[in-house]
Amino acid sequence: MYGFLDRALKTVMARGTLRVTGPDGVTRSYGDGTGTPVNLHISTPVAAAKIAADADLYFGECYMDGSIDVSGGTTIYDALALLMDNAQADRMPKIAKAANAVRIALKRVDQYNPVGKAKSNVAHHYDLSGKLYDLFLDRDRQYSCAYFETDDGSLEDAQLAKKRHLAAKLDIKPGMKVLDIGSGWGGLGLYLAEICGAEVTGVTLSEEQHKLSNERAQQRGVADRVQFLLKDYRHLETKFDRIVSVGMFEHVGVGHFKEFFTKVNGLMKDDGVAVLHSINRSDGPNATSAWIKKYIFPGGYIPALSEVLPHIEKARLYVTDVEILRLHYAKTLREWYLRFADHRDRARELYDERFCRMWEFYLAASECAFRYGGMNNFQIQFVKNQHVLPFTRNYMIAEEDSLRAIDSRTPRLKTVPAE
Repeated sequence: MYGFLDRALKTVMARGTLRVTGPDGVTRSYGDGTGTPVNLHISTPVAAAKIAADADLYFGECYMDGSIDVSGGTTIYDALALLMDNAQADRMPKIAKAANAVRIALKRVDQYNPVGKAKSNVAHHYDLSGKLYDLFLDRDRQYSCAYFETDDGSLEDAQLAKKRHLAAKLDIKPGMKVLDIGSGWGGLGLYLAEICGAEVTGVTLSEEQHKLSNERAQQRGVADRVQFLLKDYRHLETKFDRIVSVGMFEHVGVGHFKEFFTKVNGLMKDDGVAVLHSINRSDGPNATSAWIKKYIFPGGYIPALSEVLPHIEKARLYVTDVEILRLHYAKTLREWYLRFADHRDRARELYDERFCRMWEFYLAASECAFRYGGMNNFQIQFVKNQHVLPFTRNYMIAEEDSLRAIDSRTPRLKTVPAE
């Protein structure tokens, strides 16, 4: 049964060195022999066959259950980096191409996210123990791509810079009403209230995030200016001056893009401004990874710009700025992966070994997708009236400098209100 995997690896591996010890105890090498060898061990014929049939789903599953493992100083990140760096579309086995074609055909079904289902999908991931997220996120619990202003900047500085970068694009004036769609644990909403003087409404479908974000608003003494609602954005009716959404659009689903932008149009005042921050699939429309869909983000989908921009246009909105953040998420995920590794024993106390292997695979695979698979992030600014913003984008730079002068003197937000 290993023969199928042997042929697949010979097809995929063009550079580097991959050493695979199969169920028969024989070690075989793939690639051109360059670089530091990556060592994998596959313990059962069934695991070898499953990986050959559908590596997108079963490589991660087999790592979770221990039927595939790394050895000789190799980490799961090393293995994924080598394999994904070699995984060019023209070298993928026919069976892998066929499995992906089926997923593309079914993606509207997989991503059907009406109100009730959307909440259960969010709970699957975001209602895990807060203690888990404290093991690897920054203290503000920013769970989206950071913005590294310098290559050697800390994760904490980069997450603060991300909030500042978004706030500058929103061009907020004190007293403006701001909506944060997918408000997480509240860090961005609190920043916009404290630093920009906005009146903020955040919406989330996660009960854990809703509870903690409101506790934080109380702790910071801004509950009169910030409220976080356990509500689907589709149920809102109030008009807002500014709308921002960070890391939520990946949960909308391709069949709901029209619904999203139509609703945002309805929630935005005529002189309003919106900024959408999302992961971007730079190689065009595709399908969600089978493993990610099953274990991490059910109902989720990373869009391509070509899938998003037409819906903004059809919603009669003007795109006024687009920025692509290259490799910023790779750096963010590298920090998360290393921090999780440092606290792995504590994660095992919260859950179990299988969960730890799942989580480290998720973080490692995600980083590799951004480093080698062409994933990046976009920030799209759009309006109803193209005259509401300054003539050039220089105002963003000036506003960012102004916000930096304020937030550099402000105590960093705490993750846990009781601290």
